[in-house]
Amino acid sequence: MIRILFADDHEMVRIGVSSYLSAQPDMDVVAEADDGGEAVELALKLKPDVILMDLVMKEMDGIEATNKIMNKWPEAKIIIVTSFLDDEKVYPALEAGATSYLLKTSKASEIAKAIRATYNGQSVLEPEVTGKIMTKMRQKPVEHLHEQLTDREMEILLLIAAGKTNQEIADELFIALKTVKVHVSNILGKLEVQDRTQAVIYAFKHHLVQ
Repeated sequence: MIRILFADDHEMVRIGVSSYLSAQPDMDVVAEADDGGEAVELALKLKPDVILMDLVMKEMDGIEATNKIMNKWPEAKIIIVTSFLDDEKVYPALEAGATSYLLKTSKASEIAKAIRATYNGQSVLEPEVTGKIMTKMRQKPVEHLHEQLTDREMEILLLIAAGKTNQEIADELFIALKTVKVHVSNILGKLEVQDRTQAVIYAFKHHLVQ
């Protein structure tokens, strides 16, 4: 049996979903909570297999409750079930440690399916949530690209900006010319530029050199 804790401040939602889940042959709703604080207390006391967590609740919201649970019980498997898809809800919930993210518009059968998947170590996300995550990954600010450089690559970038040739860089750092060329290639790739000139422009633009 998959032991479930359901936290939601809407009684009718809890009754409807809990009734459906309890009717499943492999599920048992062992407890319900109507606010985040109670959810934390019950989660740490009962150690359910899966926790269904609403986001907006009185006294303590689902994000704070998820944080508290995960801090004291990192193995917890939490599914967010909410009406919200805005960024200030999605990202904090996932960063807090939620395993899955569903909308309350999901059918009860879909919630049950997500519970089984989460119980088995999988992550279930609404398509809109997956899209948000992918978009955020693609929109990494250009000013952070140089943070990907290793210390050696940053050193070589500064030497390039100083007008050094590959051979001069190799001589100054006591490394092989071939090694310098590999580093330069990596630098261009990480900075998403085409050549050394563009790399130098990047370095000046972002105040890496005076």
